Amino acid sequence: MAAVSDRPPAPVRKELEGLRAALDEVVPAKRLDHNLLVATWNLRAFGGLTERWEAGDDDSPKRDLRSLVAIAEIASRFDVVALQEVRGDLKALRHLLRSLGDHWGLILTDVTRGHKGNDERMAFLFDTRRLRLSGLAAELVLPEEWKGVALGDRALRQFARTPYAVSFLAGGRGYRQTFILVTVHIVYGDDAGDRTPELAALADWAATMARDVNSYDQNLIVLGDFNIERAGDANYQAFVSTGLQVPAELVDFPRTLPGAGGKTTFYDQIAWFAGEGGVPALSLHYSGRAGIFDFVGHVYPQLSAQELSWRVSDHYPLWVEFLTNPPEAG
Repeated sequence: MAAVSDRPPAPVRKELEGLRAALDEVVPAKRLDHNLLVATWNLRAFGGLTERWEAGDDDSPKRDLRSLVAIAEIASRFDVVALQEVRGDLKALRHLLRSLGDHWGLILTDVTRGHKGNDERMAFLFDTRRLRLSGLAAELVLPEEWKGVALGDRALRQFARTPYAVSFLAGGRGYRQTFILVTVHIVYGDDAGDRTPELAALADWAATMARDVNSYDQNLIVLGDFNIERAGDANYQAFVSTGLQVPAELVDFPRTLPGAGGKTTFYDQIAWFAGEGGVPALSLHYSGRAGIFDFVGHVYPQLSAQELSWRVSDHYPLWVEFLTNPPEAG
């Protein structure tokens, strides 16, 4: 049986060379004591794995070692990646960690139980040469007083898939910065209105957490799959209702592959507070650089978008760059 630690076959090595070149053109290089690259990626049904370099017609799942090393190559370009749709079956995730190498760490939740939980976990992969955990790991559970609060004709009892907050420490040479990432996968529901209560509750929670001077850290970044159809719609307005802001550089990028089971969407977001409404602004220095990485054509170029989505994903990875030693810090 093939293993992800084996040397890939020649065609896979050639494909990886092209993938690396494409990544070099889009994603900023990691620079020690200079920048921080934060990403979010919904990896479609990331659970099982076919331990062959090329899954055959009769193999299930279609995700194979070829796709896994491509995912690892993309993830390796960032310092921390929030992953959504990690399933109860951890086989693919364990092999991904092995492919990334010993300097990568992992922290994740248990499966959110129940039908709406969809057998999913929240996870963070992080480069331990550049980041370390700084102490906080918490699932966001609604307080009793919030449960059943009506929002229009809808009511929220609890998050279908529990958001996950983890704190990290970045920087060096006298400049260190602690920050909290909150990763989410908002419920999809029967229609778009089913998502609004979770988005509004998350916005309230994030603002409360950022305002609290006694909280672990006010440097809060919210990221993940919010199932928002488009900028400016009712769900987007609920998401930004307490002051969360999406960087302008991300607004025009598609989030999902066209032809991979639906239209391109605005599902995935990375957002933070900018100091409005009494919520402290993020002190991390945003560099003004952000984007997606479009892997279509660089991996499995012969496959349709739908076929590609089951091997890599139907979502693009979304990323932003912060400066850990900006000019004003010396």
